[in-house]
Amino acid sequence: MKKIISIANQKGGVGKTTTAINLAASLAILEYKTLLVDADPQANSTSGCGFEPRNIKVSLYECLIDEAKAKDIILETETPNLFLLPSHLDLVGAEIELINNPNRERIMKQLLQEIEDDYDFIIIDCSPSLGLITVNALTAADSVLVPVQCEYFALEGLGKLLNTIKIIQKNINTELQIEGILLTMYDQRLNLSNQVVAEVKRRFEDACFDTIIHRNTRLGEAQSLRTPIVMYDADSKGALNYLNLAREILQRNNFTNIQQTDKILDLNEQN
Repeated sequence: MKKIISIANQKGGVGKTTTAINLAASLAILEYKTLLVDADPQANSTSGCGFEPRNIKVSLYECLIDEAKAKDIILETETPNLFLLPSHLDLVGAEIELINNPNRERIMKQLLQEIEDDYDFIIIDCSPSLGLITVNALTAADSVLVPVQCEYFALEGLGKLLNTIKIIQKNINTELQIEGILLTMYDQRLNLSNQVVAEVKRRFEDACFDTIIHRNTRLGEAQSLRTPIVMYDADSKGALNYLNLAREILQRNNFTNIQQTDKILDLNEQN
């Protein structure tokens, strides 16, 4: 069984790339061969896995525009079982170059079909927009994971994203599902964080993950060192949160049987 998950939210600063990197790394650490696809021109997933985007000569851009083969440019990261299809700033021009292509929404799907059997999971980090590259990612995916930060305006734009997903489900990818809504940047000391959690769970109860990603300084430190949190500090709250998210996704997709008591870290634990 294999699974392609796009991580999308057109609102920036919600922990989307942090989630893409650390979820992919956590699945890899749990011994599932995982490919992280950086579909964001900012190339933060590429740098977050230890690569300098300026030194990337062939990237997702060449795959989408010049028909380069993904298998020829995939990079092996320092995290066991984790591989990267890198991005580059050039990707920002891909939407304009693809606009007259009659198959423009399905190019990424065709690209990944050639390699999807080589991996247990493919995680796609989308750009903070609802443009053509994001549409490509949602068309290629089996499901979409939506990060929502536990802050003011948390639900702003979520309805627009869900409407876009519905349009894609109806017209392009009828099998696309909602993998789940992930609450991020949670600080249990703040009333606002608790209010946002309560409101999101009230409105989207069935879609919300049990796992919540806490604010954690170790996550920021890992990003500055260009490494996933599980490789930087495996005992930190951030690492345990993302390992729990990976386990929850495995259980939801029947990859493995995990006891309920083992699935979720006690959210009151401090690290």
